[in-house]
Amino acid sequence: MPTSTSSTSNAMASAEQPCYTLLYSSNDDEQANELQLKQDLEKGSTKEKQEALKKVIQLILAGEKMPSLLMTVIRFVMPSQDHMLKKLLLIFWEIVPKYSSDGKLMQEMILVCDAYRKDLQHPNEFIRGSTLRFLCKLKESELLEPLMPAIRSCLEHRHSYVRRNAVLAIFTIFRNFDFLIPDAPELIANFLEQEQDASCKRNAFMMLIHADQDRALNYLCSCIDQVNSFGDILQLVIVELIYKVCHANPSERGRFIRCIYNLLNSNSAAVRYEAAGTLVTLSNAPTAVKAAASTYIELILKESDNNVKLIVLDRLVQLKELHEKVLQELIMDIVRVLITPDLDVRKKTLDLVLDLISSRNIEELVQVLRKEIVKTNNSTEQEDMGKYRQLLVRTLHHCTIKFPDQAASVIPVLIEFLSDQNESAAVDVLVFIREAMQKFEQHRNLMIEKLLETFSSIRSVKIYRAAIWILGEYCKSVEDLQAVMTLIRQSLGELPIVEDEQHQLLAEAGGETSEQLTAPNTNVQRLVTADGTYATQSALISTSSSNTKRERPVLRSFFSDGEFFVAAALSTTLTKMALRYVTLVPEKEKQNRFVGECLYIVACIMHYGKSGMPTKPINEDDYDRLCLSMRALCEQVPVLKHAYIDDCRNALREMLAAVAKEEKEEATKKSGSTVKVHADSPVTFSQLLDSNELGVGEDLFELTLSQALGVKGEKTDTISSSKLNKVTQLTGFSDPVYAEAYVNVNQYDIVLDVLIVNQTADTLQNVVLELATLGDLKLVEKPSPVTLAPNDFSNIKASVKVASTENGIIFGNIVYDVSSAASSGNCVVLSDLHIDIMDYLVPASCTDTDFRLMWAEFEWENKVAVTTQLTDLRDYLDQLLKATNMRCLTPPAALDGHCGFMAANLYAKSIFGEHALANVSIELPPSGNKAVVVQGHIRIRAKSQGMALSLGDKVNSSQKKFKPTSSVAVGEH
Repeated sequence: MPTSTSSTSNAMASAEQPCYTLLYSSNDDEQANELQLKQDLEKGSTKEKQEALKKVIQLILAGEKMPSLLMTVIRFVMPSQDHMLKKLLLIFWEIVPKYSSDGKLMQEMILVCDAYRKDLQHPNEFIRGSTLRFLCKLKESELLEPLMPAIRSCLEHRHSYVRRNAVLAIFTIFRNFDFLIPDAPELIANFLEQEQDASCKRNAFMMLIHADQDRALNYLCSCIDQVNSFGDILQLVIVELIYKVCHANPSERGRFIRCIYNLLNSNSAAVRYEAAGTLVTLSNAPTAVKAAASTYIELILKESDNNVKLIVLDRLVQLKELHEKVLQELIMDIVRVLITPDLDVRKKTLDLVLDLISSRNIEELVQVLRKEIVKTNNSTEQEDMGKYRQLLVRTLHHCTIKFPDQAASVIPVLIEFLSDQNESAAVDVLVFIREAMQKFEQHRNLMIEKLLETFSSIRSVKIYRAAIWILGEYCKSVEDLQAVMTLIRQSLGELPIVEDEQHQLLAEAGGETSEQLTAPNTNVQRLVTADGTYATQSALISTSSSNTKRERPVLRSFFSDGEFFVAAALSTTLTKMALRYVTLVPEKEKQNRFVGECLYIVACIMHYGKSGMPTKPINEDDYDRLCLSMRALCEQVPVLKHAYIDDCRNALREMLAAVAKEEKEEATKKSGSTVKVHADSPVTFSQLLDSNELGVGEDLFELTLSQALGVKGEKTDTISSSKLNKVTQLTGFSDPVYAEAYVNVNQYDIVLDVLIVNQTADTLQNVVLELATLGDLKLVEKPSPVTLAPNDFSNIKASVKVASTENGIIFGNIVYDVSSAASSGNCVVLSDLHIDIMDYLVPASCTDTDFRLMWAEFEWENKVAVTTQLTDLRDYLDQLLKATNMRCLTPPAALDGHCGFMAANLYAKSIFGEHALANVSIELPPSGNKAVVVQGHIRIRAKSQGMALSLGDKVNSSQKKFKPTSSVAVGEH
């Protein structure tokens, strides 16, 4: 005999109460269970009665009716004066079945009604108040009718707890059964005029708003000058009333807008927040908008909770979209929010400020941001100070690009950050300088001057490499070229590098040998140097010198650590400088001297890289770059000169133009100014389509049917697709209970609308939809049991909370009892519901610096092999972007061409703030005349393991479905 789900639930629930573990273990012990519970309820102590009543409540919630215990509870539990038992009884009477099988109210409920009439007259205010709260949940008018006199009398009770719950009870009863108390609005209006307690007045006023709005308005008008003296809970309800009245009748705005202005000065932050939001909706006048915005700003400054600050900042962002000019006047007040130490608040504030800058406030804003940067430079206490400094640098970058007149005051401040310990801020400064060098030719001399002054203090290899590239690209005068050459020689130290390093080692060894030779048992080794001389070195000296790192010049220390990529950048810089110097200086001797010095430096670096002295030898790519630079310096052919001098600048110009275009598109998309549907676009009605608009052999009925089923064809774009394509079948058509679910994903919630159909000729009782989840999904509430008549159906909704972006599974079964059968506990297993990660991923963009930083920080990586039948690289990338909801960060110009490989960076962000990175490396291997398919790998990185695995699974499942979209030849784009 199969075990029912209700019995299983009983067993699980009983695990919490050890005394019932054996009694509720199986279906065969149901009578014994009821008998034991009955004994405990009749003769047990107060503690045993409490435990037994808890168990009865659990069983009823699990679907058990247990009618035999009803009189036992009435006789032996209800007379008790224990407060805990009375609390449990309120829950018990709320959930217990109150109707018999013929649909009539049980006779026992009369006894229950009499008991609660006595509780409503109890001298203890707690019992009265809790009973009134219980009556708000009763849906049976027959039970409420005898209690009405007692409920009305509670309005005159001495304690405010009873009076305010009495108002709620009257409100609920009037809303559900107005015939029981038809004079409720008048009764509550009289109560409101005499009441002094704030909570009671709030409940009474709220009832009048929903029951009789005219009486509420009359009361408000009678005391509108005293609103500021009311409590905050009553003020909130007043704001709600004014909002409703003014929206329903706009002519009333002038009557109440003064009251809203007064509430902006309330002592409660919640009231000020709601009043500001209401004021903006009631009036578009600049004074009203300015008052509301000022209130929001003051709230941000005074509230300590960072979540509140972010919420109010969102309201300011929404206000900016409609009243940008008004907020531009308050930009200096908004900047005051930067005193908040939270990084998220500062970031959102700076984003808002960037959208509000104009020619009138840019100068003041730049001064404030400069002061903030100086503060961050002097402070080392806060953890996020480096990231905040980076945000300030980016903000000044955008301000300067938008208003070039401020560049002269911003550039000296920013360039000082090149020697900063925070490498991210220094990288952003270099990105700004590179763009400013290209766009603001009038400020190039100033930037080069400041860059030369700060160059010697740079200690980061990445910053040094970018700075030397900028100097080599934009230095044009002879003086600047010579200054750069001097800095390079100082950074390298004495040349040649290998000989100087050996002399330094010999000097150290010789200086310490005289001391070490006096020690006994000293092991001395004879060495042969590169020039043929001999040197001695003690083993003890070698150990000592290896532990102390010798101070080297900056550039040579990079080479000593194996960082030869900076050498490739240096060789390119020297080549550009030499080629430019040749065109500027006519004297042949000076030309040869400058070019010869550049060749000498490159040769020394190559020799040092291959000598074995650095920590890591130079790799082949960097060595080839050095060789190419030497060839360009020696031959000086026009093709190489054009590549070094002109093509680099053109590539930079195209890249900056692509970035500017992308930012403009993002701003347009963010502002929502794009027109999706034009005003003069025709409206298509499917019923009015004639035969000319339909295809050959098509029928209007078939067309609309295909649209309803979500099947799109060539002519089906005239009707929007139905949500039926999101319906998932959960059971089979031959099952006694058929079920299907519509999955509606709404940000953090998943709402399951489950249709359950009784396909039998019996009445199904206690039909329960039992669900469980896998992954970061949490079932919010358990669906209530329903009863289905023969061939009847019902819709059950269940809510699931989502905690993170990863694939989740919802599974479960349907349990029901058949009224005509002796047994119970029938079960139908449901198919699994798979929650797609794509519902939470949205395309996003970030800078290259942020992408590299996140790529280095994220520890979870998923490497997916490319498996497809596509023969075009660009086609594969486009379909991959569409399938994964990711955005390609690589500029389109970098993806064009006819080479046989492609590399691109992809990025997406979830609604939970999680980041997803991907790097696509694909190629078309050469295979003669045979058709080749795309090969390669996709590397996915994320902060969490679930995100990386889920996105990898999505790529694997989707790329097998890719189909060629065009007849593009192999390698063509």
